[in-house]
Amino acid sequence: MVEVQVNEKESFERALRRFKKMWERAGVLREIRNRSFYEKPSDAKREAKKKTVRRVKRLARIEALRNDPRANRHRRKRRRK
Repeated sequence: MVEVQVNEKESFERALRRFKKMWERAGVLREIRNRSFYEKPSDAKREAKKKTVRRVKRLARIEALRNDPRANRHRRKRRRK
């Protein structure tokens, strides 16, 4: 459960914004969406594997770009006038 202690000099809008951030970070909405329909355990495992593969591919692609000397083309030196 997400709780927010409202300070004396804090406005309601600011407290509500803090609550929304905490609620989002806690993953409440994601959990509600995941549990709204039954998912078979085998399907859940399959989706988890797919998610892991996508993440690994993305990280490998980012790492390859970091190590590729041709990828630094956007870092051109400015011409002096």
